Amino acid sequence: MEFVQRAMHKNKDIVGVLFIITVDPIKVSASKTPFALIDKYSAMKSEKEILFSINTIFRVGEIKQTPNDSRLWEVQLTFTDDNDPQLVALTQRMQEEITGTGWNRMGLLMLKVGHTAQAEELYNELLKNATNDSDKASIYKHLGWVKYDQGQYKEAIMFHEKSLRMCNETVPKNDSLLAENCNHIGLAHKNMGDYHKALEFVNKALIIRETTLPPNHPDLAESYNNIGQVYNTMDDYSKALEFYEKAHQIYEKALPPNHPDLATSYNNIGLVYNSMGDYSKALEFHKKARQIYEKALPQSHPSLATSYNNMGLVCGTMGDYSKALEFYEKANTIAEKALTPSHPDLATSYNNIGQVYDSMGDHSKALEVYKKAHTIAEKTLPPNHPSFTSSYSSIGLVYNKMGDYSKALEFHTKAHQIYEETLPPNHLKLANSYNNIGLLYNSMGDYPQALAFYEKAHQVAEEALPQNHPSLATFYNNIGLVCGTMSDYPKALEFYEKAYTIADNALPSNHPSLITSYSSIAQVYNKMGDYAKALEFHTKVNKIYEETLPPNHPDLATSYNNIGQLYNIMGDYPKAFEFHEKAHQIYETALPPDHPELATAYSNIDLRYSGAGNYSKALEVYEKAHTIAKKTLPSNHPSLTTFYNNIGLVYGMMGDYPKALEFYEKAYTIAENTLPSNHPSLITSYSSIAQVYNKMGDYSKALEFHKKTHKIYEETLPPNHPILVNSFKNISDYSKALEFYE
Repeated sequence: MEFVQRAMHKNKDIVGVLFIITVDPIKVSASKTPFALIDKYSAMKSEKEILFSINTIFRVGEIKQTPNDSRLWEVQLTFTDDNDPQLVALTQRMQEEITGTGWNRMGLLMLKVGHTAQAEELYNELLKNATNDSDKASIYKHLGWVKYDQGQYKEAIMFHEKSLRMCNETVPKNDSLLAENCNHIGLAHKNMGDYHKALEFVNKALIIRETTLPPNHPDLAESYNNIGQVYNTMDDYSKALEFYEKAHQIYEKALPPNHPDLATSYNNIGLVYNSMGDYSKALEFHKKARQIYEKALPQSHPSLATSYNNMGLVCGTMGDYSKALEFYEKANTIAEKALTPSHPDLATSYNNIGQVYDSMGDHSKALEVYKKAHTIAEKTLPPNHPSFTSSYSSIGLVYNKMGDYSKALEFHTKAHQIYEETLPPNHLKLANSYNNIGLLYNSMGDYPQALAFYEKAHQVAEEALPQNHPSLATFYNNIGLVCGTMSDYPKALEFYEKAYTIADNALPSNHPSLITSYSSIAQVYNKMGDYAKALEFHTKVNKIYEETLPPNHPDLATSYNNIGQLYNIMGDYPKAFEFHEKAHQIYETALPPDHPELATAYSNIDLRYSGAGNYSKALEVYEKAHTIAKKTLPSNHPSLTTFYNNIGLVYGMMGDYPKALEFYEKAYTIAENTLPSNHPSLITSYSSIAQVYNKMGDYSKALEFHKKTHKIYEETLPPNHPILVNSFKNISDYSKALEFYE
């Protein structure tokens, strides 16, 4: 071991790998001795050296870092031979799949192991020397496959269509080559968002194969698999699962247990279960897939990266962000080695990592990684390429969360322009783009504009989707959200109940999408003052979370917080504190110490102290929350106003009005600088400042701020809204108030 340590000490950039080989004498055949003891002939007389023959086969077992040195790895190898049943089955299957002869067979092998650049070079050379249309049709098919694997879907379709045209003249109508071309054309259309075209071609391939192949043939399974993929992308999960399971039944009978296609099948089923909200089932299938990939494929194979990405997706959905990040970074390491620097899958990998950082509240890190994804697209694609939309939308959403609304609008508008130029007017992605812009206007407090975009999104979605599709619930929910914010509670409830009806009919009783509906309905009842009804729906949310999420998931904490706030409004402070404390314990366990949600948790716990009159304790907790918020948010972020207002509120309760005014004015300064002049958040600041001036006896100043509040109400509320009554009273316009009552 000394020579290993010396080598590693000389070069800090290398790692050591120690192979520990186990040989079972029973497996060593007398006719084929795989190794020889050469200590008599070795230059190193002190070492008992063993020479293995060049074609010796080992099964790779555990790979782990040594306990004392993170740069030294141990790899357990076990000798096996040609009689190993799994090896025999896998080799036989590979020989069946890698068909053809000579260079054609070599090209197919390159494609199977993910070496697309070398395969493309080889097939281009073969094309130059091809002498008949039959050979050319096969080569064009393989070049289409190359382009598909490189993410160049339009070019892939072009090559496959060339192959199809030649096939129509040279092969029978039910030839397997026709089915292979149709399959790849269908999948390319799926990746470009044209799902109807995708279904048309993958179904053509299925018809050919059902006519010519036995019912348990792996190629038939591939067709079922591809149809499942299209349905999954269309969010028709029950249909997707039906086809994936048909494929899986064939694969289990026809393939050896460590075949990569079997792993792909496990992955696909796992993705559907994830979409359906059954995360434990999803994780079970993704683990099965990963175990096969790790045994059957090289460590740098793109399919292994896909498996890690899927594991990361489920872990992220379950709120285990550190584990999600670990898997996404493993996938990214493979993608950076195996793919070209401009490959769309590499950008997707960066986007996945960005989403985790975003969920963890590290928006600056998320922005950094999203920009890496965007740079890939900028270097290689035309300015209106659809791949730009993903990075523009992600960057826009982060800027929205960071409170930089003008920057957010800039990026969402860029994404939307591409969608309008490249997609049909009823495409679902266009609806999502309208939705993102609506979300932004909602954050900016421009509710009429938010409503306009949400309604556009809803109109497109209704054209693009069947009337009971689960995704429609999202668009109904957003319209309900704006109506609720504008205090039109009956209208909000109408749209929330539409969303709930769809989700309730289309999804299992514990599906996460139902949570959105229950939460939204609860919030409306809360604002309408029906706290018992609000508590009923928040409890339904909590029940689903407790059934489907791990006990330290941040969303479970949010649910406890909502119930705690209701109990606080109802004056049940011990019960409120119990739920806020539950939430706080989860946040402390699951989130980094400077996460914004942790600041909110401290604020909620403080409600107990302020409600019970323990103002010094309340102040201590609010200041702790404020400290976290200042570390994680820009100095002018609108969310900071909440923390300044809370501290001001406690000082006001303590009778320290100058101190209260100081913090209220800090909140007011941020709100005035970052928000539109009629944003509701300004109402909180104006009202709070007016109340302090009133208590200090400065009535003219109090009246000035009450008038500012009233002006916003007049601009944003309907003329018969009850809130205007109180506003009239605050500015001493009793005659107006009386007129309103009459």
